[in-house]
Amino acid sequence: MVESPALDIERVLAQVREEAGRDLVRRAYEFALAAHEGDFRASGEPFIQHPLAVADLLAGLHMDAPTLAAGLLHDVVEDTPIPRQEIESRFGPEVAGLVDGVTKLLQINRMGRIGDEPWDERDLESLRKTFIAMARDVRVMLIKLADRLHNMRTLSHLEPARRMRLARETMDIYAPLANRLGVWQWKGELEDLAFQELNPRAYQEIAGELVGRRAAQQATLDQYIGQLQSRLRIEGLRARVTGRAKHIYSIYRKIQRKQVPLERIYDIHAVRAVVDSVSDCYHALGIVHSLWVPIPSEFDDYIAAPKENGYQSLHTAVMTRDGTLEVQIRTQYMHRIAEYGVAAHWLYKEGARHDPDFERSVAALRAQIEARGEDEDAREFVEAITDSMFESRVYAFTPKGKPIILPAGATVLDFAYAVHTEIGHRSRGAKVNGRWVPLDHVVQTGDQVEIVTAKRAVPSRDWLNPDLGYVKTARARAKIKQWFRRQDREQNIATGRTILERELKLLGLAIPHETVAGLFGYDKVEDFLARLGFGDIHVHQIASKITDLRQPEADTGGLPSAPQPAEVPHEVHVMGTGGLLTRLARCCNPLPGEPIIGYITRGRGITVHRRDCPGVLNIRDPERLIEVGWGVEKLTFPVPILVLVYDRPGLIHEITGVISKEGINITYIYQTEKESHMAVYLTIQVTDVGQLSRVLQRIRALPNVIEVQRLAR
Repeated sequence: MVESPALDIERVLAQVREEAGRDLVRRAYEFALAAHEGDFRASGEPFIQHPLAVADLLAGLHMDAPTLAAGLLHDVVEDTPIPRQEIESRFGPEVAGLVDGVTKLLQINRMGRIGDEPWDERDLESLRKTFIAMARDVRVMLIKLADRLHNMRTLSHLEPARRMRLARETMDIYAPLANRLGVWQWKGELEDLAFQELNPRAYQEIAGELVGRRAAQQATLDQYIGQLQSRLRIEGLRARVTGRAKHIYSIYRKIQRKQVPLERIYDIHAVRAVVDSVSDCYHALGIVHSLWVPIPSEFDDYIAAPKENGYQSLHTAVMTRDGTLEVQIRTQYMHRIAEYGVAAHWLYKEGARHDPDFERSVAALRAQIEARGEDEDAREFVEAITDSMFESRVYAFTPKGKPIILPAGATVLDFAYAVHTEIGHRSRGAKVNGRWVPLDHVVQTGDQVEIVTAKRAVPSRDWLNPDLGYVKTARARAKIKQWFRRQDREQNIATGRTILERELKLLGLAIPHETVAGLFGYDKVEDFLARLGFGDIHVHQIASKITDLRQPEADTGGLPSAPQPAEVPHEVHVMGTGGLLTRLARCCNPLPGEPIIGYITRGRGITVHRRDCPGVLNIRDPERLIEVGWGVEKLTFPVPILVLVYDRPGLIHEITGVISKEGINITYIYQTEKESHMAVYLTIQVTDVGQLSRVLQRIRALPNVIEVQRLAR
């Protein structure tokens, strides 16, 4: 490893604009120098070089003076007898709070220990306070990242066991954290330093090969940079075009993903164009695609759909005469966010510019922690936050042994998309440890997963239905939606119409398409069907919207309404009558949330029907109809359903298991043989039409199920 030369405080002070800030940083340095006097690092250099290096890294992000001071002091409380109170009395509560937060973050290492012994209550309480400190000031995390980055740069002086532990923690915790905070320059270096320790042979092979290819590739890259810069200038765009080399770990991951040797990885370098405005970004994209042939499957628009950490850019890959070239296009502001992540917030603290959108993105990280109360039980608090900040991961493997890291709960379909987008699109099944499994099978650590594909296979819209549980990861969901967006609009409209009609048939409803489109705020049915067809609207939302549908109160001609009865069977409120007996019609079995109407019978009170019930539509005495509305409390209602299946062992058990998992009671079940299949009749107790939709969809997704539908009686 190459180590940095000895640092001097003047280099850090040069990054501080105000005299008061320089005074604060200088005093912090002098105090740290005295506190660490006589202390040396494992490398033999004076200990003060470590906090100086941390402050220098933070200065490179243009952090404010209190952060630089805290970087210089971050080890004082931990490694010397000096208490926090003295830090506060000398440097103020802001600096002391940052130092205290970094000290507590020593506990964060335990988060990466998968399968470790349970946390004791003292650890949990410390972690709870740590996360709250993070929410109050994200600078704590930046100081800790700088601390870890310098420690990784000087890793070679430690014993092997400790080097491996630090490298694994860095790969598992600190590099993902840098990614989450958007500090890309640190994220790439942290990954490379950890990779060098965890897999030194692969690291050296790639690094050695790159040295031999560097001169030739740089000449080619310079040619492409000049070509693009010239063309942008001709088109009237102001742009700064530069080259960017991929990190070694990033190259390694691409080699593993594509299963090709290094000489067949052509986009080791990328070109980046920084322009003035968002419209210029898209203009520049057109210029890039006119210069070189675009690869359609390798385009990502992170401007329209930014990453969770606020990153925005256009990414495209093109074919040149020398192979593949990656091009990134972004504005000056986007570039600043991409380089500095949340640290960019402090670039604007002195009044030059405040961007409300970015302020909200910084606040989002804090909000996810602040949403948990300070007085909440420590164990519940820590488990909830660690699950969201450092999502539990599973490590599965391809048949060739390549590791794929996924969040806990991810499915084999998520695995397929993590391997490659096209493999995900063409997935039709999988083998886990040699055993056939469905695409919604949850992957476990240590599983060997083989994805089975078909050449003409395409994604299914069912994969986007969260009720069916096919995908968990945002990457897989985004790639599936992107595929559907690229389909022809007329095809999407036709597909959307099929989806809507199938869902309405599934629920036994006869609602005009215009009514459903109106529930989603669309004036034109075609626009609604197109969005439904390419997956922006999920089928389960239809049932949810129908549940929210309410009929307007009847026009009483100015007459006062009669008082409502205190209790009405099945919680049906009857308008315009006085305490008449009500009952639900058995011909259509209305459910809460469905449009309903009452029919005044002779001697049996009011029978409540669905508005689309054939008996109501064909009624001869319309004057006996009366407006009714559902009550507030949710009860359960019996709904008969029919499931047509090709019989196989265990199928009935799976059907009843799906129903039971939804917390639904089965009051009747009967099965009978048909000519080539079997019919299963069930009566289930559901609370509303949304719950009915979910369970019917999940039953329909089971293997060997031909059809499932709600029966009228």
